[in-house]
Amino acid sequence: MNQREIESRLRNMIVDRLFLTVDPADIPAEASLADEFGVDSVNLLELVVGLEEEFGLELDGGDFNATHFGTFAALLEFVVSRADEIK
Repeated sequence: MNQREIESRLRNMIVDRLFLTVDPADIPAEASLADEFGVDSVNLLELVVGLEEEFGLELDGGDFNATHFGTFAALLEFVVSRADEIK
C-alpha cells in the first residue's frame, strides 16, 4: 500500500470514528487534532481502535503518545512508518 492510499484511508477513518462533519480531504495536515476538531482522550482511544481495525496495526503503550496523535501529518507519518505491518 502506498502513502496516498494510506492517507486516504486514514482521513476517512478519522472522519468516521470522530463523527466529523468535514470532507476527509479538508482535514488540514498540520492543524492540531485537539484544537481543530476537539480531540480528547476518549477520541484518542477511538483513533487507536480505528488504526487497529482499519490498518491491522497492533499498538502498545509506547505508541500511544501526543507526538503521534498531535496532527494529521504526524499520525500519517506514524502509520506510514509502520506500513510493513498493514494488512
